[in-house]
Parts: sequence; structure tokens; C-alpha cells
Amino acid sequence: MTAELPSPADADASPRRPSVGLMLRHPAHVIAFGAGSGLSPIAPGTVGTLWAWASFLVIDHWWGQGQAADLKWAWLIGLGTLVGWWASTHTARSLRVADPGSIVVDEVLAFWLVLWVVSPAGFWGQALAFGLFRYFDAAKPGPVAWADGLFKHRPGQGIGWAQGLGILLDDYVAALCTLIVMALGVSLRQCTGWGWP
Repeated sequence: MTAELPSPADADASPRRPSVGLMLRHPAHVIAFGAGSGLSPIAPGTVGTLWAWASFLVIDHWWGQGQAADLKWAWLIGLGTLVGWWASTHTARSLRVADPGSIVVDEVLAFWLVLWVVSPAGFWGQALAFGLFRYFDAAKPGPVAWADGLFKHRPGQGIGWAQGLGILLDDYVAALCTLIVMALGVSLRQCTGWGWP
């Protein structure tokens, strides 16, 4: 296992393909690739979000409900953001691509946040959250597009910590948009009887 962090100058070299072999070379790659879910050849962001959903259900069941569980989720997502930033930066440099689709730790952390906030929503509430999150993450309307462009890589620029942060930021904004729409739906139901639970 190599611990060498690629130089920002490597960003000018030809891109590397994500693979299981590359993932197993460094713990940052395992984290960034969402334990391999980001290696999906089709819709890695969607597969990474599905992995986030499945892993959330397992962890949430294990931790249970209440303030202690909420504190654990807050710590996991908070520390996970710092670790995800490091892993995203390292892996983007390794792949020599500023925002590779195979990096899905951003989807994992952001969707964990959505599911944590909407808990104890049932299956259909979580499915709605999944659909909304995937829409905001993929289509990138308004504020999500703004966040996505904030730390964009420029030609001749090395891949650095700003690009690693940028990988995470637009997904957190997509999560915020998802939560706002869901909150509006709940408010609409309370006021008019229409909307979703």
C-alpha cells in the first residue's frame, strides 16, 4: 500500500482509470470510491447513493434512536466530511481528474445527512428523499450549479484542497435543497391536507 500523495503537477498527466486495484492501493481511495460503489460503470453517483442508503439503514438500526444516536450521526457526518475532503483530494490527484464521477463519498455523506434529518421517515419518505437528492445532484439546478462551479479546476492548475472541497460542496447543497423541498411538502400537507408525510 503506497502512502505517497501525488503532486498537483500530476494533474497535467493523462487521467488514470478507476479500478479495484487502484482502490486497494490506499485507504483514501476506498473511502472516496464508497467502498467500491463508485466503480460502477453505469451511474456511479446513483449507485453510491444507494450504497449510502443501505449503509445508513444498517448503522441506524445498530445505533437505535434517541439523543445518543443523533450525537453519533452528527460526529460521523462531521468527521466524515473532513476525512472525505482528504480522501477526495488524494483520489482526484491519483486519478489526475479534478472531479471524477467514481468519487462518491460526497453522495454518501450528503445522503446520510438527508436520511438522518428526515428520520424516522418510512420507506416511501426515504425513497422520495432519494429521488429528490438524485435530481438535485444530477441536474444541478440553481444553487447546486453555483456550488459545483465554486472551486472548479482551471487548465494548468494543479488539483488541490479546493477541488477536494468542491467535490463535497455541491452534494451538501443538493442535500439542503432536498430537505427544503421535503419540508415544504410536509408544511403543505399540514396546511391543506395535500402533500406528503
